[in-house]
Amino acid sequence: MPGSVIGKSLNLGYPGNVSRSADAIIDNRIVKATDTTNIYFGDPVVLNPDNTYSRFGATGTAVTFAGIAVREVKQTLEYITSQGFYAPGQPCDVLSRGPIVVVCNVGTPSAGGAVYIRVATNAAFPAGVIGGFEAAADGTNTVQIPGAKWTTGKLDANRVAEVTLTQRNNP
Repeated sequence: MPGSVIGKSLNLGYPGNVSRSADAIIDNRIVKATDTTNIYFGDPVVLNPDNTYSRFGATGTAVTFAGIAVREVKQTLEYITSQGFYAPGQPCDVLSRGPIVVVCNVGTPSAGGAVYIRVATNAAFPAGVIGGFEAAADGTNTVQIPGAKWTTGKLDANRVAEVTLTQRNNP
């Protein structure tokens, strides 16, 4: 293991970690079996009309936003590949209220600032990923999530920051 020097600040955590558990509400539903996309820890999630979850994508809206996928210790079904996601047909834990650690792809969070999710690409923001969290609005290319705020405004070297969902957006 290579030697290292202690830096001035520690990383903020891993995407999907609940950062403060006093006010956390976590719901569990199945990932839609017909989906072709996994829900990775720390991804935004939508609630489907059939009571299943899907990853927030290009068709996601502030109304369908249900929360953020929580990093959980899962029973390993396969020992070769990573278990950092929920696959279609699997139960998925989603934080619907409380603080959680996520990746902020674009912008610099500010304490209490608005949280956006990208729904369309824009060449001016090459780091923007559809379904990714951002701290800067980009017109119709991003959706502002009601009740979501950047908690501290700190951003670590891995672009990890803390978001607090102050209200449940979907039951």
